Amino acid sequence: MTTLHIAKSRDQRAERRPLNLAGRVTWKDARGTTRFASVITRDVSETGIYIEWKESTSIPMYRLVSFQIERDVRTLEGIPPALRSGRVLSAVYRQGKFQRSTGTPEGYGLRLLVEPSARVKAAPEAVEATA
Repeated sequence: MTTLHIAKSRDQRAERRPLNLAGRVTWKDARGTTRFASVITRDVSETGIYIEWKESTSIPMYRLVSFQIERDVRTLEGIPPALRSGRVLSAVYRQGKFQRSTGTPEGYGLRLLVEPSARVKAAPEAVEATA
């Protein structure tokens, strides 16, 4: 199942690009044990990423995780600068539909916790103030 989200909707912070890349997610569970999982990205943007999930464990909402794509694909065109440098601190902000076979989500939306990129500032628009 491939999702093509090319245009930016009103609720999105940045344009999504469909991109299937191998990656890894690392997090600590409720007991403090470090967990990791190999994942495939479904789409990426400058501020977030959606990953497909095939594991039997799940990650709680709002959990902080480290995400990284495999080293050999970091130089491909279309990859956001934050993902090129290695591990990126991220937060789980969305869960996909739950799979009957495992009881876990089919994927997770991760918000990349990086500084916003410098945006080109347009000339300020003249505004009339009324009192």
